[in-house]
Amino acid sequence: MRNKLMNEYRVFRSYPHNMRTLLITNMVYALVLPIVEIFVGAYVMRSTNSPAYVALYQLAMYCGIVCTSVINGFLLKYFRVNYLYSLGMLLSGLSMVGMMVAPQLGIVELGIAGFVLGAASGFFWTNRYLLALNSTTDNNRNYFFGLESFAFTIASIVVPFCVGALIATITGKEILGCDINLNKAYRIVTIIATGVCILACVILARGNFENPVQKRFFFSHFHHLWYKQLLLACLKGLVQGFLVTAPAILVLKFIGNEGALGVIQSISGGLTAILIYILGRATKPRHRIYVFGTGMIIFLIGTLFNGTLFSAAGVIIFVLCKVIFQPLHDLAYFPIMMKVIDVVSKIEKRNKYAYILSHEFGLFLGRASGLTIFIFLAFYVSEDFSLKYALIIVALLQMLSIPLSKHIIRQSTMLDDSVN
Repeated sequence: MRNKLMNEYRVFRSYPHNMRTLLITNMVYALVLPIVEIFVGAYVMRSTNSPAYVALYQLAMYCGIVCTSVINGFLLKYFRVNYLYSLGMLLSGLSMVGMMVAPQLGIVELGIAGFVLGAASGFFWTNRYLLALNSTTDNNRNYFFGLESFAFTIASIVVPFCVGALIATITGKEILGCDINLNKAYRIVTIIATGVCILACVILARGNFENPVQKRFFFSHFHHLWYKQLLLACLKGLVQGFLVTAPAILVLKFIGNEGALGVIQSISGGLTAILIYILGRATKPRHRIYVFGTGMIIFLIGTLFNGTLFSAAGVIIFVLCKVIFQPLHDLAYFPIMMKVIDVVSKIEKRNKYAYILSHEFGLFLGRASGLTIFIFLAFYVSEDFSLKYALIIVALLQMLSIPLSKHIIRQSTMLDDSVN
């Protein structure tokens, strides 16, 4: 076992310095993402007792992502990309602290809190894409996203379990002369998350990252292949918002506490993490469509069980499928997207950030459409109907991604051969 681990370490060391630095940074920050994605949603749900309010909060967050993606493009003219990436990580921790200390969470407060957290995510994700694009090649991106997804999956197992246990342990206790209620327990968690964000920033500072040479990033027309990629981004966005809010809402509705959410995800997450790492090491670019399609089918199965059973058992099956689907999807999707950016940026001779920004608008359109479906069904039919069927609707729509991604992979490969 030791020899195998040492061999994997040597493989890791064989990759470029910037790629290794970015991977270590992302693996450390992976400890914060589950808190943002799961416990913030659970906190909002507890504070409002309304799934529709959670969805509105999430929509405000996605608006914040788009706005700061635009601002980030201007800031790249004056600041290094790794500084802006660090800013996004720090803001994510500080924005959670701000939400936790708010005296109440009405619609206005939820909108502001969601927008601020979205602003942090905008700096984080757009600069993450840019750093990954410039630090990797098409040949090593399966490994990059495989190892990254491995870390994110392990974090999605360990962090919810540990944080849920911490919240359950300290709530109702007296610590340093202070009585800890549930809200104060959440605040302690967010302070810890902010400390982890600072550590990730320190690690990132060791890299030698470069900004785009060309400064213009707004364009109204793109290569036809990029429009197909934007459609794929819309389909991804349809389900993405639900993956942040739906698990927390469903678990709190049928099972009752965040600790249970951590236990459920731990059941399948460990094996999934190992599988993702192996796939990242062993698969080639030609295998991405098979990984992509498998993830889609697994997610659809989970939504069908949730909608049909709509019980604790259905929720457990759905969360298990979600835990398997998400890293499989990301392992294939991001290398596909980056290959398209590599190709079309060469053809059109444009700043790669122009495509990253455009991609965020594509994701936003999908996210807003998916959440609109959820909110419409929740207000005009019922919340239970929305929790049952909105997920099935978006999962069925997302199945269109399989033939579309196959076409994109084939066309980007052909164009890449002709450009080179």
